[in-house]
Amino acid sequence: MEQKFYDAMADCPVIAAVKDFGGIERCLESEVKIVFILFGDMCNITEIVEKIKKADKIALVHIDLVEGLSNHEIAVDYIHKNTRADGIISTRMNMINRAKELSLYTVFRIFVLDSRAFQSIEKQKRQIKADFIEILPGVMPKIIRRVNKLSTQPVIAGGLISDREDVIEALDAGAISVSTTNQDIWFM
Repeated sequence: MEQKFYDAMADCPVIAAVKDFGGIERCLESEVKIVFILFGDMCNITEIVEKIKKADKIALVHIDLVEGLSNHEIAVDYIHKNTRADGIISTRMNMINRAKELSLYTVFRIFVLDSRAFQSIEKQKRQIKADFIEILPGVMPKIIRRVNKLSTQPVIAGGLISDREDVIEALDAGAISVSTTNQDIWFM
């Protein structure tokens, strides 16, 4: 199942992270193959995902950011049953585990703010069943290398990616891809 995701990243290592309807329209004009949905609510998430799927792109919903959904596994069931999303992004292990049970792509998002974040990755590395780990901020090549050593999952760098140099540095450090809301990067 992961192969489709890997192939899409190989074609275009930039992931469009959209935070509003304008961002969706703009990303649909780009060559990006994967879209991280960082907004929405229970009433419009199906419509948001459908726009992305109609453009033949892979859609992952950041389930923690969808208004009206709880932080319980039933929220994953809701996304699976009511949308054509290919997967989810979450900072919560229970959500990732439920999505894996439903054969959805999974991205475990980790904010690397201090040394405690590394300790957490080290402690949880056997429990992390996600297909990918996304680390934020993604503009720290040294940190990307370190997370790659701690984890068996491929790393996606996200947050604060502002130019071509940031993309190249993240990829050179071992990130498999970068996610960004910076629309200029989507058209590199």
